[in-house]
Amino acid sequence: MTATEKLAAYIKAHPHAFGKVVDVDLLRDKLYPLDLTISNTDLTAELVSDTAAFSQYVDERLAANKCRYAVGGYMEHRTIYNRSELFGTEGEPRRLHLGVDIWGPAGTPVYAPIAGVVHSFADNNYFGDYGPTIILQHQLEGFTLYSLYGHLSRTSIEGLAVGDIIKKDQQIAALGNIDENGSWPPHLHFQLMLHIGDAKGDYPGVGYFSRKDEYAQNIPNPELVLNFANAIKA
Repeated sequence: MTATEKLAAYIKAHPHAFGKVVDVDLLRDKLYPLDLTISNTDLTAELVSDTAAFSQYVDERLAANKCRYAVGGYMEHRTIYNRSELFGTEGEPRRLHLGVDIWGPAGTPVYAPIAGVVHSFADNNYFGDYGPTIILQHQLEGFTLYSLYGHLSRTSIEGLAVGDIIKKDQQIAALGNIDENGSWPPHLHFQLMLHIGDAKGDYPGVGYFSRKDEYAQNIPNPELVLNFANAIKA
C-alpha cells in the first residue's frame, strides 16, 4: 500500500478529519495550475534565476487568470531547481518535487488542517531552501502523519516550542516574502510524510526522479487533504 493509499483509506473512514491549509472557497475560487516543468517555455533560466522577475511572472499569471492562488507540483519533475546549487549539479540532480506548492501573496495565513503538536521548526536560510519551516506531528489511528510547511515568514517561528499543541484549523504561520523564504516567489510548500527519521525542522521537498517509487511509499499526495482538484482552472 502506498502512502497515498494509506491516507486515502483513513480519510474515507474519517471524512471530516481534515480542515483547511489556506483560506479558500472551493465553490467559488479558481486556482491556477502553475506548470514548472520543462514544457513551460516561459520559464527561461534568466527568469527563474531572478527572484523578483519570477515573482512578477507568478503574479501576472494569477491576475490574468483571475485566480486567488496558483497550485501544483506533487511528483512534478522540475527544471527550475538549477537556480540553486542546493539541488546538486553533478551526478543526478534533485528535480522531483515531493509536495504541493500554493502560490499567493506574502502574509497569506497558513493553517494546520488537523490537530497535532509542533514536532520541530527551523530557519533554513539558504538560497533556494525553505527559509522558515514548521513540521507538525499528527497521531492518527494506526499511524503517525507529519506535515511540513515551508517558505514561511520569520515571525511564524517566533515563540514556537517543540511540543506545542496545535488545533485543527489553527493559524500556525504566514507566507514569507522573497527576502526571508529562501528567495522564492511567495508560496507555501505543503508536504505530508509518514516517517521522517531523525529530521528536525527540515525534510527534503525535492528528490531524485530515479527514486520516485520509493518516495511514494512515504509521501502521500497532499491533494487528499487540500481537495483542490475541482477548483483548478481548466
